[in-house]
Amino acid sequence: MATTNDIKNGTVLRIDGQLWTIIEFQHVKPGKGGAFVRTKMKNVVSGKTVDKTFNAGIKIETANVDKRDMQYLYKDGDDFIFMDTSTYDQIPVSAAVVGDAVDFMLENQNVLVASNDGTPLYIELPASVVLEITYTEPGLQGDRSTGGTKPATLETGAEIQVPLFLETGTRVKVDTRDRSYLGRVTD
Repeated sequence: MATTNDIKNGTVLRIDGQLWTIIEFQHVKPGKGGAFVRTKMKNVVSGKTVDKTFNAGIKIETANVDKRDMQYLYKDGDDFIFMDTSTYDQIPVSAAVVGDAVDFMLENQNVLVASNDGTPLYIELPASVVLEITYTEPGLQGDRSTGGTKPATLETGAEIQVPLFLETGTRVKVDTRDRSYLGRVTD
């Protein structure tokens, strides 16, 4: 057990059987009345964000979230198989836990798998990944980078918006947080 004085960004709390991570916090000591801690929390499983206020000094239950560097191996039915890079243990992670991360995961790619008491909670991808465009409409003469965008399908099956001049087979850097095109990659 901890108190509200121990709250900081990234702390994971267990409230009513659910895990919540602290995104922002502020200790407030008004001129009149008792001090309190104002927080913005995100549900670890659903991603829902809420604001919650705690009175200063009350006991809160913290949860231990273990983040391990793992390698994505392959998909097996509805599960994704990951291997711990230090122990070589393989664990299945359900599609519900992987979520939208599947749009940017290639086999043998390293990711962070966060778990609590051995149960995988979510997948943390690198901020950006390099993927190949497998299909996009051909560019036309005169298309420039300052022009519009067009949809492009990546090798993982995800679809993003890219500049008009890009063609099928081009390797691009993609931001995994907002699915945006960051630039071409030349090897």
